[in-house]
Amino acid sequence: MKEYYQEFQALFGEHHYLEAVVLIVIFLVAGLLVDWLITRGLGRWAKRTNTDLDDRAIKLIHRPIFISVVLVGLWLATLQLDLPAPYAILLQRIIKTSALLVWVVFVLRGSSLFLEILSRFEDRVPLIQPRTLSLFNTTIKILVVGGGLYFLFLTWGIDVGGLLVTGGIAGIAVGFAAKDTLANLFSGFFILADAPYQVGDFIVLDSGERGQVTHVGLRSTRLLTRDDIEITIPNAVIGNAKITNESGGHWEKERIRVKVGVAYGSDVDRVRQVLMEIAEGNPSIDHEPEPRVRFRRFGESGLDFELLGWIHEPVLRGRVLDALNTEVYKRFRVEGIEIPYPKRDVYLHQVSPSEDD
Repeated sequence: MKEYYQEFQALFGEHHYLEAVVLIVIFLVAGLLVDWLITRGLGRWAKRTNTDLDDRAIKLIHRPIFISVVLVGLWLATLQLDLPAPYAILLQRIIKTSALLVWVVFVLRGSSLFLEILSRFEDRVPLIQPRTLSLFNTTIKILVVGGGLYFLFLTWGIDVGGLLVTGGIAGIAVGFAAKDTLANLFSGFFILADAPYQVGDFIVLDSGERGQVTHVGLRSTRLLTRDDIEITIPNAVIGNAKITNESGGHWEKERIRVKVGVAYGSDVDRVRQVLMEIAEGNPSIDHEPEPRVRFRRFGESGLDFELLGWIHEPVLRGRVLDALNTEVYKRFRVEGIEIPYPKRDVYLHQVSPSEDD
C-alpha cells in the first residue's frame, strides 16, 4: 500500500494542490461506493428479515462510514499541501473534531438501539428490561459525552489535568449547594434499577398518599389521586418511604373486605348465604379466586362477619365497596337480618326512705 502511495505522489510531482484535489475526489467516490454497498447490498438482506432492527442499524451506520472515508481523504490531502505549520495543525484538528463528533453521535444513537435489542431478551439479560432502559441509556450518554469532551480537549491541546482539578473543586461546591437535587437523582437511579413500582401501578405511601403512578423520572415520581390531583414526590423522599404497591405481586387483582355485624340470634347460615349471593351477583367481583365469607368473632353487640372478594384492578375498589355495602344493607332489610348497634341497658334502683336515712 505504501508503494502505491509513493507512485501516486511521483505521478503528480510538485503539483501538490492537484494531488490533494485528486485524493479528495478518490476518497469521495470510495465513500459513495461503500455507502452504496451498505445501503443496497445489506439493505436488501435486511428487508428479508422479520425484524426492523437490522434496517435501523444499517440506516444508522452507513452515514458515519461515508463521512469517515471522506475525512480520511481530507486528512491525506492536508499532508500533501505545503501549508504553514499553524494552518496545517488547525486543519488537522478540524478534521479530527469532525470525525469525533460523527462517531460520538453514532455511539449515542447506536447505544439506544443496542439496549433496545437487549431488552427484548429479558430471559438472557435480566438486568436490562424495558423499565430500566432509561437508566442505562442515560448512564451511557453521560459516559460517551464525557469521553467525547475528553478527547476533544486533547485534540485542541487543552490541559485536561488542570480542568479536572478545577472541575473537581467546582464539583464539590456544586455538590454542597445542590445536595437535595443530587439525592433525588441518585434515588431516581435506584428506583429505576430496583423498580419497586412502575407507571400504571397503584401505590400507597406510609404518609397516606394513594394514587396511580403516571411518571417515574430521575428527579421525582408523580401520582394521580382518585380526586384527579397530581402529586409530585421527590425521589429522595419516596426512596426512603414504605411503599405499598397494590398492583404488585403475580397479578393486578386486589382483595377487598366488607365487614358487617349481625345481631345475636341471627341464622348464621342464612347470613353466609346472603353475603355469598351478593358477592356472586356483583359483576366486578372475580369468580377466580371465588369470593368467601368468614365468621370472624363474637363482638360486644353482635356477630362479626367479613365478605372477601377479588376485583380486577385496584382502581375499582371504592366503586365496588360502595355497591357491596349498599346491597348488604338492602338485602339484610328484606331478609329481616338485624345489623346491631351498641346498646346499653340502664337499671334504676329506687331507694326506700329508710335506706335514705
